[in-house]
Amino acid sequence: MTPLGAVFRPQLAPERLRAVCDVAEGAGLEELWLWEDCFREGGISTAAAALAWTERVRVGVGLLPVPLRNVAVTAMEAASLHRMFPGRAILGVGHGVQDWMGQVGARVESPLTLLREHLLALRALLSGERVTVDGRYVTLDDVALDWPPDGPRSGVLAGATGPRSLRLSGEAADGTLLTATTDADGVRRARKLVEEGRAAAGRAAGPHPFIVYLLTATGPDAHARLRAELDAEGLADIPDLGVAGDARAVAEAVGRLVDAGADSVVLQPTADEPDPEGFVRFTAEEVRPLVP
Repeated sequence: MTPLGAVFRPQLAPERLRAVCDVAEGAGLEELWLWEDCFREGGISTAAAALAWTERVRVGVGLLPVPLRNVAVTAMEAASLHRMFPGRAILGVGHGVQDWMGQVGARVESPLTLLREHLLALRALLSGERVTVDGRYVTLDDVALDWPPDGPRSGVLAGATGPRSLRLSGEAADGTLLTATTDADGVRRARKLVEEGRAAAGRAAGPHPFIVYLLTATGPDAHARLRAELDAEGLADIPDLGVAGDARAVAEAVGRLVDAGADSVVLQPTADEPDPEGFVRFTAEEVRPLVP
């Protein structure tokens, strides 16, 4: 069965999160995803709250921008979530939006180098290794976590869009997170590039899940809201991007992504979604039964 999730978008005030968590838990939503968007809400703080307010829902953060974070802090926070909520936290890291990174003085000359160094060190620390590294951006001197994860945990995902980042995800991450700008053909291209990276790094064996966001609108004004968001993002000319309609139309769009190679799909409401709780209920109660 294909895992299905929904996004709590950070355009919503953080105090709205608890009500959405209550609905997600009650409706049987599998995964609730959160974003660390500048300058709205912190990914770890909201994830910790969502995990504490639920008993069963898996909570993903997609993604944590690595220019903002020392890798040791990322590892400490990730390990704490994995130990307190075994098997329920999913964490992704990525370049971050470069304009935002520039606003806070964190933009680097080579985002790809930084992401590679961060991924390799983070995965090593979470595996309980003692790490010494003197990289271009990541420096650790005999660092090991006192409390590494000791039970079920997801691997470290990398958010990637461009060819070099996708190959890097295959080389250094445990899975790949694709944005809602990815259509079915884009999923196929991404899988090919990730597999190239895995082969080059000698990591071809074993799973490497692909999680794909799907921009989704439902309700009487669904088509207008979807079109407005695509227009605002400069994406209106890309065919078959996003979906508007009832549960069957959404499930068919999910199926196209799965057929192209997505291992799980996360429904991303429009930024102006009028009923976030209703969107979560729609995902869990109406779309989920139609997705094999």
